[in-house]
Amino acid sequence: MIKVKHIVSFSGGKDSTAMLLRMIEEGWKIDEIIFCDTGMEFPSIYRHIDKVERYVGKEIIRLKAEHTFEYMMFDYEKKKGKNKGEKGYGWPDFKNRWCTSYLKRDMIRRYLKQYDSVVEYHGIALDEAHRAEKNEDGRNIQYPLIEWNTTEQDALEYCYSKGFDWDGLYERFYRVSCWCCPLQSIPELQQLYKYFPNLWQRLKQMDEKAWNQFRPDYSVAELEDRFYWESRQVSLYK
Repeated sequence: MIKVKHIVSFSGGKDSTAMLLRMIEEGWKIDEIIFCDTGMEFPSIYRHIDKVERYVGKEIIRLKAEHTFEYMMFDYEKKKGKNKGEKGYGWPDFKNRWCTSYLKRDMIRRYLKQYDSVVEYHGIALDEAHRAEKNEDGRNIQYPLIEWNTTEQDALEYCYSKGFDWDGLYERFYRVSCWCCPLQSIPELQQLYKYFPNLWQRLKQMDEKAWNQFRPDYSVAELEDRFYWESRQVSLYK
């Protein structure tokens, strides 16, 4: 007899947190909760995950790839294609989000192979229901937030009502994925520069080492110059 495993894919953000909390509140069957650790999450995300784990009384299984983000970015030797033998993927971009593939999607697929049958629960809110249409590989993926007509704002307010605030991350960022992501908006990068100087310095060091520039329009050093002078202008007019 094939036993079906019910597994929550948990990112630590507002949507997956709201989904998990409500599923538990309503008594949904949950066999496992899995989190793919990229190693590049905000420190507050790791604290949040520990807090959620204590709150729900269930282990959150941390999945981590063999190689780190920085190893893949700088040192990984490409094994095939026209770039065979080259080192490092460099910064990801819209066309090549290697980090998501290697550190998250591939990890989940490999982990789930141990089970004969799995129902996955993904935290995609109603605002982004179009993403739910991209289910591949015939996997049985359910989207409770869409089923509940829950928007991203609804999810955030629900989490706040349960005492989860991510140390204020959502007051500064629309998304709280990897702090080093070059796909963040300029205003979000400005928040990183202003409120997380240690992470910003690390980001600048990574950009200096990378074979490609952080963004097509700006290096990290150029962004720093922009943010510095913008802050000076604001202070002059106060």
